[in-house]
Amino acid sequence: MPTFLREASLKRHTILDLLFRNLTRVSAFGVLVLLAAIIGSLIIGSMPTIRAFGFGFLVSPDWDPVGERFGALIPIIGTLVTSAIALTIAIPVSFGIALFLTELSPRLLRRPLGIAIELLAGIPSIIYGMWGLFVFAPLFADHIEPWINDHIGTMPYIGPFFSGPPMGIGMLTAGIILAIMVIPFIASVMRDVFEVVPTLLKESAYGLGATTWEVMWKVVLPYTRIGVVGGIMLGLGRALGETMAITFVIGNSHELSKSLLMPGNSIASALANEFTEAYGDLYTSALIELGLILFFITFVVLSLARYMLFKLGKREGQVT
Repeated sequence: MPTFLREASLKRHTILDLLFRNLTRVSAFGVLVLLAAIIGSLIIGSMPTIRAFGFGFLVSPDWDPVGERFGALIPIIGTLVTSAIALTIAIPVSFGIALFLTELSPRLLRRPLGIAIELLAGIPSIIYGMWGLFVFAPLFADHIEPWINDHIGTMPYIGPFFSGPPMGIGMLTAGIILAIMVIPFIASVMRDVFEVVPTLLKESAYGLGATTWEVMWKVVLPYTRIGVVGGIMLGLGRALGETMAITFVIGNSHELSKSLLMPGNSIASALANEFTEAYGDLYTSALIELGLILFFITFVVLSLARYMLFKLGKREGQVT
């Protein structure tokens, strides 16, 4: 190739490389600018409520649009409680699904079951909400809640958390529906990370006489713990921000109750129900501040997840 053609080609590649670098840099900083714009707009929109109520907005159970008294305590508790119920149910169930698909399932069933799990993750949340309201809630009220009242509601200490009229909708119902929604996400991630464990490690453990449970608990989980934690946090993020399914089944009540069978509210469902009907600057600002609080909760959860993954990554290869 002539020298001038080689120089022209090198110059063209240099320009393209510079253009690619600047494009990726703009894309990366564009995400930060977008994030800052979202935070800024939420803070600006929340300022009337922040000036009016201050820190008391976070700890007040009041929600009176007519009297313009607002508090975020009930939606915050509803968001955290329903997410905790969902993870309490979803984590062991997802682990069992992933264990079955990777270790116990016949080879013929692995692909159909795996596809079915992934299809569940693609169902719109409003379908889960409608199913929960029209199918699950009546069955729960007629058959499950009376049993809970009779057998768990009479227990000391934990009884007050599981007592109340069998209405079918409430915090526990919302947590169960959330669990059904996040199980496909967590189970899919767990299955994928379990499958990357070297076969030699598992066969060595089986050769030493380990049971399937011991192989999963002492070999597979330590090897894949970063991926497992990541999958759990993915499910938690979905649970914290879920709107439509929760709106159908949580009851949308701004009343603080100790019982999980009673109706409650969450930040996302409060925003979905009331934003279009909000009148006045203070009412709108209160809803925007709820959005800011949800953003902060999600940010804290994801930050803790990243910190856990960082700590787990530092411990890789160390003897425990």
